[in-house]
Amino acid sequence: MDSIIIFIKNIERGKVKTRLAATVGDDQALKIYEALLEHTQKVVRAVNAERFLFYSSFIEKKDSWSGNFFNKKVQSQGDLGSRMSNAFLDVFGVDGKAIIVGSDCASLTPEIIKTALEKLDEYPFVVGPTFDGGYYLLGMNSYEPSVFEDIEWSTETVFPTTLLRMASLKKRCFFLPQLSDIDYEEDWLKYGWLIK
Repeated sequence: MDSIIIFIKNIERGKVKTRLAATVGDDQALKIYEALLEHTQKVVRAVNAERFLFYSSFIEKKDSWSGNFFNKKVQSQGDLGSRMSNAFLDVFGVDGKAIIVGSDCASLTPEIIKTALEKLDEYPFVVGPTFDGGYYLLGMNSYEPSVFEDIEWSTETVFPTTLLRMASLKKRCFFLPQLSDIDYEEDWLKYGWLIK
């Protein structure tokens, strides 16, 4: 079965959506993050796949992600690239086709995820770019750790550098629609309405 990796942060006031909190405050940033988590959960539950939920710090035993829908794990140590790479390595022990998503994209839909998984039958990679130079989704049909190596995370160079890594492997990539992450107040004002 196809696999979906979801990276989330443990819900802690003052530790989530910190760039957003700089203008809206910690309490509002927490509420927005909770709304984004709820949206992400609805989206991934609508897709027929194995779902692996990776918390940033520790496994929440009883939260809205509990039940039979998610295999709960904790992200490894290291930078974002190392953590994503290790998550893929973990999941590829279960299956050979997987995608990873975060919990910051109000525009993410089940259709986008389904397309990503389908295209992995034709392409070695799929990627969903964001307007700020990163990506909201990355998928691969075999484990390729080099796409996570030597990248300056949280910068506008993430997406183009990732494409260079893929090109160096001489492997094709399918591009999903370009979307926006919710990192700043203007992002929320522009895209927050998408969350039902």
